[in-house]
Amino acid sequence: MGKRGGRKGGRGRGGGGGGPRQDNRTNKADINRHNDKFEEYYDQLGVVPNEEREQFWSTMRRDLPNSFRFTGSKAHALAVQQRLREYYIPEITSITYEDRYVDAPLPVEWYPDQLAWFMTTPKNVVRRFPPFANFQKFLVAETDVGNITRQEVVSMIPPLLMDLKPGMTVLDMCAAPGSKSGQLIELIHAGEEERSKQVASATANGQEKPEGEDFADDGRSTGLLIANDVDYKRAHMLVHQVKRLSSPNIIVTNHDATVFPSIKIPSPPDPTGKLVQNKYLKFDRILADVPCSGDGTARKNMDVWKNWTPSNGLGLHATQVRILIRALQMLKVGGRVVYSTCSMNPVEDEAVLAEAITRCGGPKFVELLETKDYLPGLKRSPGLKTWNVMDKAGRIWNDYDSVLKHKADAGEDVKMGRLSESCFPLTEDLHLDRAMRVFPHVHDTGAFFIAILEKKSEIKAKVEEKPAATSKLEKLEAADSTGTSVQLETAADGTVESVNGSTPSEADSTGKRKRTEEDDETGPMKRVRSQQSQDSPANGVKPSSTTPTQNGQAVTPRPTTQSSQPPKRKNRDQPFEEPFKYLSPTIPELAQIKEFYNLSPRFPQDRYMVRNAQGTPAKNIYYTSSLAKDILQENEGKGIKFVHAGVKMFVKQDVPSPEVCPWRIQTDGLRLLETWVGPERVVKLHKKETLRKLLIEMFPRFNGEEYKNLGEVGKQILDMPMGCCVLIIEPSDSEEGLSERMVFPLWKSLQSVNLMLPKEERKAMLLRLFNDDTPLVNLSKGWVGQQKQNGAAKGGDDTIDVLDKKVDEQLEGSAEPLKRRNSSSPEPRQEADDDEDGGVDIAAE
Repeated sequence: MGKRGGRKGGRGRGGGGGGPRQDNRTNKADINRHNDKFEEYYDQLGVVPNEEREQFWSTMRRDLPNSFRFTGSKAHALAVQQRLREYYIPEITSITYEDRYVDAPLPVEWYPDQLAWFMTTPKNVVRRFPPFANFQKFLVAETDVGNITRQEVVSMIPPLLMDLKPGMTVLDMCAAPGSKSGQLIELIHAGEEERSKQVASATANGQEKPEGEDFADDGRSTGLLIANDVDYKRAHMLVHQVKRLSSPNIIVTNHDATVFPSIKIPSPPDPTGKLVQNKYLKFDRILADVPCSGDGTARKNMDVWKNWTPSNGLGLHATQVRILIRALQMLKVGGRVVYSTCSMNPVEDEAVLAEAITRCGGPKFVELLETKDYLPGLKRSPGLKTWNVMDKAGRIWNDYDSVLKHKADAGEDVKMGRLSESCFPLTEDLHLDRAMRVFPHVHDTGAFFIAILEKKSEIKAKVEEKPAATSKLEKLEAADSTGTSVQLETAADGTVESVNGSTPSEADSTGKRKRTEEDDETGPMKRVRSQQSQDSPANGVKPSSTTPTQNGQAVTPRPTTQSSQPPKRKNRDQPFEEPFKYLSPTIPELAQIKEFYNLSPRFPQDRYMVRNAQGTPAKNIYYTSSLAKDILQENEGKGIKFVHAGVKMFVKQDVPSPEVCPWRIQTDGLRLLETWVGPERVVKLHKKETLRKLLIEMFPRFNGEEYKNLGEVGKQILDMPMGCCVLIIEPSDSEEGLSERMVFPLWKSLQSVNLMLPKEERKAMLLRLFNDDTPLVNLSKGWVGQQKQNGAAKGGDDTIDVLDKKVDEQLEGSAEPLKRRNSSSPEPRQEADDDEDGGVDIAAE
């Protein structure tokens, strides 16, 4: 989807003084939602039937409804959704306003399991009635802890068309801010907890583990998502989003998608002793949600009405083609690329598909798949087979021959400099109608374009035709899925020269390495002005009839030499990233952890890593999947810019004596570990009142008879050695029980226990499970929740980062959380407008 422009209501930096900040925002009602060229272009294109045109434009001029999605594992997402259905919806549907019942939030009918919802209630109604205030409080709490994400409805479609399975390798080429990456990682982990439990149960009973590819790693997902973004700050915004998913199967990178580098993976040993050729990762699925002009987002991005020009789409066309071709080069044969934009312009949609397929050899090599059978209930229109193009002056051109004739008669015209042959329809039928267009008036959404491409055979992309140079760099405004503006400076040939002020060499300088045959298929394309794509098939497949030609003559690829590379320049705006260093399973720290938690030998001990150059477990220990480990180790020091990988599994804790294991389990990694922890460190909870007490009261005591106040938990921890343990809430149908299975880390001190959850998550759970907004209590420090929250930094697990010297005050002295520390660079907090939101932020109202 497009990467669109400057944040609404951007925050200025004052120059001293404590006065109120000037509000320069424009009232939406005062915005002129008309643009003659914009409307003329789409009216004459006939993208919607004439009888629907009035409804189409009237919908485009209305504000976009709010929308959100329940996230995380399917079971947990359904549990949170159930609270919405059973409690908040009945309250809201009882409200009447102006003699009619107000519209309550509704599920998106075509979204699987109805885990996506939207609401059209006006803000003045939301502000007026208490039930909406309660609903708003619920949304805020669940969003803060990552159970709900605000996302525009149509932006949820592309991941659902990828036919993604847990063992697949996936690349999200233009991923920030990360809502679609969140959907992808959920699909990769689908069914993982159930599979792991099956394996654990089978081995505990002396049986063989279940057969099948899904159980290859004892039920753990073997798939991998690489989420990439060209902008460094946006890549860290992406980290903020994906960290909430607690997945060891994700890597975040920071590269230009048009020249995404080859990722080396271990080569299998050759039994003959021959030198093994370098092997590079090929992806099963790739999402190319490309930068675009974003005119389909006019309902939430009002600047579209003022700033729309035909040159936006024309200027981005070449970059979009390069991204799509690069995706097809990195794809496995039989794999699929989902291409999407939030633009309605065929120059950015069907024309990009046609040019990419043609340059890759045609439908025998890359085929468009039908989309109409996906997502029953979603009303969509087919892709266009014919269209015309509007130049910068607003003139309509029906074919490229007319452009050439005009140039021959009138000479070069700067107003049509970006018109290229690839912007126009082809005579060959590429089945472009198999793509889908979603229009705003059909489901009250934004507009979107989505297509599925399948790679049928190895490809060799033809040389890109270079249009005649006409002018200096031109600044374009592209749009992304957030609606956040990205300034692209492009040369006359369409080559992107700068992204938000960083040159490609700054944004994407890869390390020097020898070029191999595999690189011809998966290696990064050279970043030169002619931007040629000269990739040959991998694995020794000889080129076929798709050998590059220019003017009817075969073209011999120019050899890559060191002198042809642009000089590398360090980007001073990009902070240094700590390396990823894996730990030997034999080190004392891991041996102590394994013994203390009685970890099953079926849980891998060779996938732990740290983020420091010395490779020592000083503060945090992370865990990654096997494939993520292979990639990080094989590509270390080779110029690939890894920003994030792994999930935090253990955090070092100050303890009073050597007998206590100082490595406590971090909440992020508990989902992966809990199945394999020995029963000695497991506590079972069955009654919801016990959980409520542990949520409200931090560090409840259990000395003497006090343990009885903790119900069934108190009895179990009474004789348990000090340290971290795993609290499992077992589901129950009884009135005293809870319906959802949950797992949390619990710290036992000498005289108290602590449920290691952030304050925000405690409050969200109290509200969701008990409809209780009781302030949190910490009797060890003499405060009640609301009194000190304003001065406390966010934390949770970090509330026990420091222990008092006195044994009886081990954790009680650390009730106020310390600031989170990150071994890598700072992660800017993602603001509301930087999500793929569905319009107004109702959580902020």
